[in-house]
Amino acid sequence: MTKLSVNINKIATLRNSRGGDVPNVVQVAKDVQRYGGQGITVHPRPDERHIRYKDVLDLRPVVTTEFNIEGNPVQKFIDLVLKVKPEQVTLVPDAEDAITSNAGWNTIKHRDYLREIISEFQDKGIRTSIFVDPDLEMVKGAANTGTDRIELYTEEYARQYAKGNKEGIKPYRSCAEAANDLGLGINAGHDLSLSNIEYFNKNIPGLLEVSIGHALIAESLYQGLEYVINQYLSLLRD
Repeated sequence: MTKLSVNINKIATLRNSRGGDVPNVVQVAKDVQRYGGQGITVHPRPDERHIRYKDVLDLRPVVTTEFNIEGNPVQKFIDLVLKVKPEQVTLVPDAEDAITSNAGWNTIKHRDYLREIISEFQDKGIRTSIFVDPDLEMVKGAANTGTDRIELYTEEYARQYAKGNKEGIKPYRSCAEAANDLGLGINAGHDLSLSNIEYFNKNIPGLLEVSIGHALIAESLYQGLEYVINQYLSLLRD
């Protein structure tokens, strides 16, 4: 089945809004795994407005599934990843003031830059993934960076699906087919939810992993974290 990695950034956002340590991100990570989540994703940003760098260090000993650290590979981020040695690092070209991720890499323009960073992580045994738009040229460019996987940026799919336009899946399917041919693993994330994940999963050949945070945490406010995680796992089974 496609693996579910739960992004816990929003838990840290809630904690930071009040100060103190409630909710506790380490405990939530433990609970996510206990409820069946197959990975924990965090995306520390330079201003630490949600996940803090210390959180990443605190989480490393308790993540027993797969630890995925996302972020823009500025030097501070690179140093953190090399220290923590997660199972996977996902490179995202965030601007420092971005509210959330809003674009994939230009894998052609930044090929040499990405190749150097990816090589550094792979030398330490860390699987690499790079965030890309559903653009065939960017997927082909990704293969030239040496990355292990790509993460398809799914905001546009989610927007089109919400409008009832299932044709919005087509560029994602084409990119997935190209990635399979190029030997790239496929992850996906951004605005995936209980309402749109099943259709996406069934129509993307070779989908290995989805990273879901905002929607999953919001859905859990109404239905409970354990129930929601198990709903996702059910929808992600082949």
